[in-house]
Amino acid sequence: MFAQACKRATCFTRPVVISRRYFDRSTDCGCGAFVVINDEGWIVTAAHLLSAYGRIQQDAEEIVRYYHTIQMIEQEEEVPREERYEKIRRLPDNPKWITNLSYWWGKDGVQLTDIRYLPEGDLVLGRLFPFDPNAWHAYPVFKSPGDMDVGTALCKFGYPFQRIHAAFREANNSFEMSPEVHTLACFPLEGLYTRTLSAGKSGDGRYDIKFLETSSPGLKGQSGGPILDANGTVWGVQSRTDSHAYGCIARAEKDGREIEEDQCVNLGIGIHPELIVRFLQDNGVRFYLSAY
Repeated sequence: MFAQACKRATCFTRPVVISRRYFDRSTDCGCGAFVVINDEGWIVTAAHLLSAYGRIQQDAEEIVRYYHTIQMIEQEEEVPREERYEKIRRLPDNPKWITNLSYWWGKDGVQLTDIRYLPEGDLVLGRLFPFDPNAWHAYPVFKSPGDMDVGTALCKFGYPFQRIHAAFREANNSFEMSPEVHTLACFPLEGLYTRTLSAGKSGDGRYDIKFLETSSPGLKGQSGGPILDANGTVWGVQSRTDSHAYGCIARAEKDGREIEEDQCVNLGIGIHPELIVRFLQDNGVRFYLSAY
């Protein structure tokens, strides 16, 4: 049912890999997806994928304060050396402060510029640089938000189940990712459009924040990827997964005693096409809109 839609989506969907190095010198990688909108290199993805930018700025300030405190203690010459050492040893630190961060936008050497956020809608636009339009064979058509039938079969598209590793090279202050990053495969997951969720107004009052709900979960690695109908038209961008208890209880044994656990259904939540279309228009980004 979605074979042609998935084939089309591979033309404009790519992975984004986030590499982080921490204060304790450990590293990890996360993966999401993004949609290339037009031949100018504009993309749309989920804003929470870029949250590490804010996190590293906050962590950098805390690290500066941490080392400044150490320096002040070391200058307390009237205090015995052992006591100064003990004060430094007791200083609180965070082994998971982010010290180095890198985003890999589907290709080596590509950066994201001209970033435009709509955080309330988990929506972000940006432009890839450098960008070669000749390397892209098709661009997405976004769903016209005026007529959306509940029960329409949709398909989420992204890059779950990936095992990407990165080593940090001190010599050139950069990450070196494992070869698997160049062979990441898309994974489709179908579900029905169930309803539209309203989340009030944006902070500036300009936008009605809406999300599209589907009857299957979004998988880790599909965030920022397209939600497609059978024609390959983009109905939304995957944002998160919500869990809802549905009134059934399962009994299980834990530590020698019986416990009760609520059973939940996991539903995928995507950024609504009405919000995407309006944000693209307001930012002067050229895009294609469906006739239905």
